[in-house]
Amino acid sequence: MKPRATLTTTVTAAMLSLALPAAAAPDPYDWDAVLEAAEGQTVYWNAWAGEERINAYISWVAQQVDARYGVELVHVKLGDTAEAVSRVLAEKQAGNDERGSVDMIWINGENFAAMKANELLFGPWAEAMPNYPLTDPDNTPAVRYDWTIPVDGLETPWSSSQVVFYYDTALVENHPNNMPELLEWAKHHPGEFTYPQVPNFLGNAFITQAMLELSDNTELFYEPMQEEDFDTATAALWAFLDELHPHLWRSGRAFPSNSADLRSLMGDSEISIALSFSATEASGAIANFELPDSVRSYVHDSGMIGNMSFMAIPYNAQHKAGAMVVANYLMSPEAQAEKQDPKVWGSGTILAMDMLSPEERALFDDIDLGIATLPPSELGELLGQPHPSWVDAIAETWQERYVN
Repeated sequence: MKPRATLTTTVTAAMLSLALPAAAAPDPYDWDAVLEAAEGQTVYWNAWAGEERINAYISWVAQQVDARYGVELVHVKLGDTAEAVSRVLAEKQAGNDERGSVDMIWINGENFAAMKANELLFGPWAEAMPNYPLTDPDNTPAVRYDWTIPVDGLETPWSSSQVVFYYDTALVENHPNNMPELLEWAKHHPGEFTYPQVPNFLGNAFITQAMLELSDNTELFYEPMQEEDFDTATAALWAFLDELHPHLWRSGRAFPSNSADLRSLMGDSEISIALSFSATEASGAIANFELPDSVRSYVHDSGMIGNMSFMAIPYNAQHKAGAMVVANYLMSPEAQAEKQDPKVWGSGTILAMDMLSPEERALFDDIDLGIATLPPSELGELLGQPHPSWVDAIAETWQERYVN
């Protein structure tokens, strides 16, 4: 496999390529033309790099697309997706409409909404991908809506996630079943629970989950936020967090940066309850000797937030054909099964099993999900992500209240 470039060398290489003529994007519906145009291209995939298992999986994908399609995949490691979005926006403002440095982005709902509103995305292309029908889009609304925003063919799904809690059964006799119970548990077990600092995506997920659980009117959160509604609609959230924080790890004066740091605290027995955006994370961590084998997962009785992760191509990407080939491969049964294995990553598949052949389904049947993974029948109701305007607003307010 070719050496992986650092962010600095990747950006330098991308800037040097500005002197080269930009290749026209082939018709996404002419797949033979896409494959032909993609061969020999180098695709700069801008993706969050805060988890080594995910980085290793991306390296595996790079090996596969190189061997199968002659596409070189370079992981541009990001601390935050907004870094790539800002780069594309800066290029548009500078008039660079054809030779952008970003070919593909692992994007979240907030940034997708911003890029779509500012016409920074290539497409529509997503539903033309050969593997897209395997998601059963007509019966899976989640692949056509990203945090309530219509996708309109501008991005492809590649991973499915749901928030779960996990706990050490050697330390916790009865786990909480909802946010009020979690508060009471934390009061009796000070320092044994925490969550990542907002705006980390898992920190955002925790406070969003709390907002939904503690509200009497959740429908409001699935529409664009109105300023006059904010204080009343989120009052219960802030009251809950104000009461919870003094009982967190380090008395709420510091927070882990991300899921890996949170998992490390759990592995060191500094905390005894944590959370994840992957139903199989605890099992994967046990298999990798990061967590004790006494750890198990659970969910709250009112349901847990979940969503799809998507892949988008900027409007000015230089290597659109190569990006489409990579995005299509990420939706393949082979890539999805590899990703779902807890020993690799443990992230859920976006594929509908009844759309697969018996041989393709067997790839998933052979996966050992691990001792700490809840079966699908016990994952409970899937709660949709609220409108990005609400998530942005509560994250900003969280920073003001608890950091600034």
